[in-house]
Amino acid sequence: MTSASASASATMGFVAPTRVERGLLRVARRLTILVERRVKRRAEQREIALEMLREQQTRKPDLRAVDLALTHMGLPLR
Repeated sequence: MTSASASASATMGFVAPTRVERGLLRVARRLTILVERRVKRRAEQREIALEMLREQQTRKPDLRAVDLALTHMGLPLR
């Protein structure tokens, strides 16, 4: 065996990941998928909340509901 072939065979073992490394890579991929899903879900929830807030802020007050509430409280109408 020449030194070049001995060196090549010695490094071949370091190229392929070990069983533990493959397992860790698999866990890392799954964890990444989980985190990305959570981030996406939070972004969607935040968008829904902002949309609801915008809708609330632009909604005109229902004057009939105000009149009804004042009547129930025994107060004069607006």
